[in-house]
Amino acid sequence: MNAQSILILAIESSCDDTSIAILRNGKILANIVATQQIHVKYGGVVPELASRAHQQNIVPVMQEALNLAKVSLNEIDAIAYTQGPGLLGSLLVGASFAKGLALAINKPLINVHHMQGHILSHFIDLVNPPTFPFLCLTVSGGHTQIVLLKDYFEMTIIGETLDDAAGEAFDKSAKIIGLPYPGGPLIDKYAAIGNPLKYNFPTPKMEGYNFSFSGLKTNFLNFINNEQQKDSAFITNNLADICASIQFRIVKILIDKFEKAAQEHQVKHIGLAGGVAANSALRKAFETLAQKNNIQAHIPPFEYCTDNAAMIAMVGYLKFKMNKFGNQTQVANARMEFDVYQ
Repeated sequence: MNAQSILILAIESSCDDTSIAILRNGKILANIVATQQIHVKYGGVVPELASRAHQQNIVPVMQEALNLAKVSLNEIDAIAYTQGPGLLGSLLVGASFAKGLALAINKPLINVHHMQGHILSHFIDLVNPPTFPFLCLTVSGGHTQIVLLKDYFEMTIIGETLDDAAGEAFDKSAKIIGLPYPGGPLIDKYAAIGNPLKYNFPTPKMEGYNFSFSGLKTNFLNFINNEQQKDSAFITNNLADICASIQFRIVKILIDKFEKAAQEHQVKHIGLAGGVAANSALRKAFETLAQKNNIQAHIPPFEYCTDNAAMIAMVGYLKFKMNKFGNQTQVANARMEFDVYQ
């Protein structure tokens, strides 16, 4: 290993995207993602099919990443992989592959928490990175959290969803109105031409900085059912306004809580991470919040918001520099606790 160069190969397989990235000293050389299309016909991710697809994809994805980065396996300094949380079968494919690869090329393993990957994606390529203390809103299909960072691995969750995540609320709302999976991006698309104030959906009353979206989903389902009983063509005739209204409410719930947290903790830098960070309304509201409060907003590029190995590589690189290595006895953990790596 060259003391001046740290080369990380990272594997992400927590759900239905097989991704491998190559990173040198915080700079991404390759970030390949193989998206599984088979789940579209089922209206959601089928865990068994996801794990099978990971097995098919992982070797060709790795080879493509190595070719793009123009490096060989014997140049790699460490193998980083997503240990959890996620779908157990999917995690097992990535973890097993990482362990086997590490043994084969005699390199250390670095186990990574998926949500820390999303948060630390703000430091990829080191272009205008946030400074600490740093408050991050992480929003995905499985998680909704407000996390305070005092350093790379000194993180505290100050608020989180107590039931469903915001990303799930988007996807379930889309399913209720008949949009194909994944429906979140389609709600964003149709909302662009709709009236966000046409229909009023409730804001759950939650203490502190915690979130709840289960009641909102139920309210939305009842609203759609009631309106369809009056007019069978209600969804077709009002699709854009429906999408704009439910998106407005989900985004407002997120932003209102996050703004209060940012004000209380008096941070000067805030970040938005996770798959839902690709939502245009959320991105705009987040930037407006920053301008209003005279603080610096950080949002990773789109390719680093959805599940990808670049964010796992970034965590791996930071842990490598701090000698935070894993070992062959660690196992994939579908419900991995966030505070394991604090």
